[in-house]
Amino acid sequence: MKILLVEDDILLSRALVDLLSANNYTIDLANNGQTGLDMAISAEYKLILLDWQIPQLDGISLCKQLRSQGYNKPILLLSAKNSNVDVVTGLNAGADDYVIKPYDPEGLLARIRSLLRRSGAIRSSKLTWGNLCLDQISGKVTYEQEIVPISAIEYKILELFLQNPNRIFSRQVILDRLWGLDDAPLENVITTHIKDIRKKLKASGLTAEMLETVYGIGYRLKPAPDDSVATSGVIVDAPETKTPPQSPNLAAVNRVLEKFRNSFSKRVAVLEGV
Repeated sequence: MKILLVEDDILLSRALVDLLSANNYTIDLANNGQTGLDMAISAEYKLILLDWQIPQLDGISLCKQLRSQGYNKPILLLSAKNSNVDVVTGLNAGADDYVIKPYDPEGLLARIRSLLRRSGAIRSSKLTWGNLCLDQISGKVTYEQEIVPISAIEYKILELFLQNPNRIFSRQVILDRLWGLDDAPLENVITTHIKDIRKKLKASGLTAEMLETVYGIGYRLKPAPDDSVATSGVIVDAPETKTPPQSPNLAAVNRVLEKFRNSFSKRVAVLEGV
């Protein structure tokens, strides 16, 4: 799930990126208001984290411009300004919520989850595939209720496929979806991550192949196994073969043939002895 962070403080932005990435969010970073405005309009984000005091275009002005253009995604305003007047100013500018610095990390994450749920970005907290479950609230993946130990980026890859079960994703599209604009790795990294996901799922007991390679194109999610109709290890008896009943006409013919069979055989024997 992609979030835009607009923050010019280098240390604070790094701490926020680390916090959000560890909780399975994908972060794009803008260090001034104008860049933030351009990115918000040109790309798809589920939420914007917006600092008030940023260069070129302050957070309040940025928020107003986005709302005036019909932008309807959640905006969470971050600010050291803590008076009631400041909070009201931020909310009146179009922010959906207001967090005062310094913030509690768990409290900030709870605010983000709340905004995403309200906006419909998280329609269901759990994505499932057979007995595999990805919980978007806890950020955990389980198979038959046992935790699968995957990394943050592996979680995001699984989430992408579970949210788009009928779509084929090329390696480049996965890179575009899950990495920032400036730090995307080479495409072969995706191949490595897919292999690692498969190994970890298999080690956790999932024997069915979940991610299918579409050669020359990319990857897609295979249909989930139907455990309720699985017949592995069960021997099913073959249905009994029954002789179909004869029609009345065919039965009469057989009786006539049977009546004359013996006399016909005797005549053949006499002829052979001549």
